[in-house]
Amino acid sequence: QVESLYPRPGWVELDPEVLWSQFVGVIKEAVQAAGLHMRQIAGLGISTQRATFITWHKRTGKPFHNFISWQDLRSAELVNSWNKSLLLKVIHVIFTVLHFLTGNDRYLAPSFLTFSTQQTSMKLSWVFKNIYEAEEAAKKNNCCFGTVDTWLLYRLTKGSVYATDYSNASATGVFEPFTKCWNPTLCYLLSIPMSIYPPVKDTSFNFGSADSEIFGVSIPIMAVVADQQSAMFGECCFHPGDVKLTMGTGGFWNVNTGEHLFASQGSLYPLIGWKIGEEVVYLTEGCMSDIGTAIKWAQDINLFTNVDETERMARSIVDSQGVCFVPGFQVSVNDPYLSASFMGLKPSTTRNHLVRAILESVAFRNKQLYDIIVKKVRIPLQTIRADGGVSNNSFVMQMTSDLINKQIEKPANADMSSLGAAFLAGLASGFWTDKEQLKKLRRIEAVFEPQKDLEEYKPAMDTWLQAMKCSLHW
Repeated sequence: QVESLYPRPGWVELDPEVLWSQFVGVIKEAVQAAGLHMRQIAGLGISTQRATFITWHKRTGKPFHNFISWQDLRSAELVNSWNKSLLLKVIHVIFTVLHFLTGNDRYLAPSFLTFSTQQTSMKLSWVFKNIYEAEEAAKKNNCCFGTVDTWLLYRLTKGSVYATDYSNASATGVFEPFTKCWNPTLCYLLSIPMSIYPPVKDTSFNFGSADSEIFGVSIPIMAVVADQQSAMFGECCFHPGDVKLTMGTGGFWNVNTGEHLFASQGSLYPLIGWKIGEEVVYLTEGCMSDIGTAIKWAQDINLFTNVDETERMARSIVDSQGVCFVPGFQVSVNDPYLSASFMGLKPSTTRNHLVRAILESVAFRNKQLYDIIVKKVRIPLQTIRADGGVSNNSFVMQMTSDLINKQIEKPANADMSSLGAAFLAGLASGFWTDKEQLKKLRRIEAVFEPQKDLEEYKPAMDTWLQAMKCSLHW
């Protein structure tokens, strides 16, 4: 875990050199811990956080700035300005008419396009408005853009490979999933030069080899994949209607929509899950911030000592006594200035009530996103599989199962992103020949079945929804 830097209020950055050294160190430690030697490694699969990016000089390799995190708020004013602009309203009207006339879903997403601070596009626009060196280099075709995967590929190959894959590209918001190309219209509107983007390759693919100086031997890089899509693959959610729920730093509901790409609708976003040869699998994603972040914060202020305690604390009381936790440590799509808060505090409120309120907020938001998915995604939902650190909390898992009235499977290994990258690399290297072999490797640790009726939760959820309304635009 690379420590974030906060150079100014709202700015969130990562040091590229620290990230690189930790990446190399983790690989060496993992190989050593497994009792292996580097020369025994048949291939490397890379799964990385999405939408965190950097730009650098094509000739010298020198970065123009630190990595700008997906959590970064520096583009908030730009986002608000665009979302209120007359031009965006005109775009909405034009594409609404085009969608009505053609029925083509490609025109649906732009018809209600809104920008958010989480998107790479607005922060990239900020870079070219504020970092002179990047702007000048781009004019001479000497500026490279890359999410974390692209930077690592570039460094692993000593600059000989400059590329990304479809899963990472589609998560930037600058890549058009319908045409599978970087979006020239959006780049023109935001004054982002088209020359900066890397070529886009298959997800399970031989990207080249890590330079032998780094690990002592040359290791083929056989897969590059974004973390949420990688977790989806690791969970073996290969069929339309399969659902993956990741609860880590943030929360992500992903639905496999097969060959059909659903246009963005409200809180849901279309993504390319993976591309393997001719196979392209699409996903619909709903996300929420402040899951693992809120729990880590609660630990940092000594609400509890060990994360394992939280389940016991929550179950030690019958309810939160009307205390509600409103998330807001990270970026909100609709309200970038939203602040996290507790509401309903009383003299009788204890740490247990505060912890239970935080955990309940996770389950309530899971319910909200699930309801949106059921309403908007025109595919019958099949299996629901959870992963991520917070999936180890059975209070959250059971409450979520009760609220959505569905069975949820939890795997023995909660870190699905790394497993998905390994699966994809193994397929590309021939270690596995098909996805049926991968299914046989799945290990389920627990299955959560609905135990309580939704009505039992209604008073608490209604109170929480009221608290959410009261906290807006703080």
